[in-house]
Amino acid sequence: MNSHITIQVNNDHICGRFSAMASPCEILIESDDKDVAMRLVEQAYNEAKRIEHKFSRYLDTSIISQINQANGHPVSLDNETFKLLTFADTCFELSQGLFDITSGVLRKIWKFDGSDNIPTAEQVDSLQKSIGWRRVKFDSQSVTLPRGFELDFGGIGKEYAVDSVAKLCQKLAPTVSVLVNFGGDVQITCPRKQGKGWQIGIEHPDIEDTPYKIIQLAQGGLATSGDARRYLLKDGVRYSHILNPKTGYPVKDAPRSVTVINQHCIQAGLITTIALLQGPQAESFLQQQQVQYWCIR
Repeated sequence: MNSHITIQVNNDHICGRFSAMASPCEILIESDDKDVAMRLVEQAYNEAKRIEHKFSRYLDTSIISQINQANGHPVSLDNETFKLLTFADTCFELSQGLFDITSGVLRKIWKFDGSDNIPTAEQVDSLQKSIGWRRVKFDSQSVTLPRGFELDFGGIGKEYAVDSVAKLCQKLAPTVSVLVNFGGDVQITCPRKQGKGWQIGIEHPDIEDTPYKIIQLAQGGLATSGDARRYLLKDGVRYSHILNPKTGYPVKDAPRSVTVINQHCIQAGLITTIALLQGPQAESFLQQQQVQYWCIR
């Protein structure tokens, strides 16, 4: 057995746990067959780690690091990376430029550690020159970033991994209901046999270990975005970690947390992030999407 995985046998399901992408990960499997469960969890772990190693900006060997360190030269793409860049392009268009995967450079000056360290206007202005998705050139063969630019898949990577692991579990055990949960981002492969849904707790940003709401979900994806543990506080003003790439500053009057249900986790994640970027208009944006959502202010 993989030493990074723990298995727990419960009354009506088996739960496998591990860590990946700086998140606690769990796989809930509606089965009493420990061998089947172990195989699914090991495959889930391997896939999560594969995606982390390939796309994490924190790892020098990742494709993202290679792209970011290319100094304006083209970098060859495989099909998976091309598809993720295409999805990032869709995110940019749907959000009217608010969801921009080149804006990750702002993390160099914004450290959301609960302190009161607000960067200077000069620091923000200097980094604004290195943001702008439209200046990234890519096709199915290669991608070219302007010098000083960086890509960051942080806004879509975890949700992509959740969906990818769920697809793998569905392929390996098509009749078994599996819930994939990576740090609160969820995908369920198929409904449970008894007809009841999986219970999912939505966290309250201010109250740890006490769910704001418990919902039942039979199938599909769920994602939550918010500033529960990543913010700055200065002179009584709370600065959310959701940054507007057009200004370089945190979005004002954003909800504390947004949770959305959709067919796939990556779609739900996109909607939650765009909703937060809308600030005071978050709720009206969510209503227009005609999705089930929970918005905490």
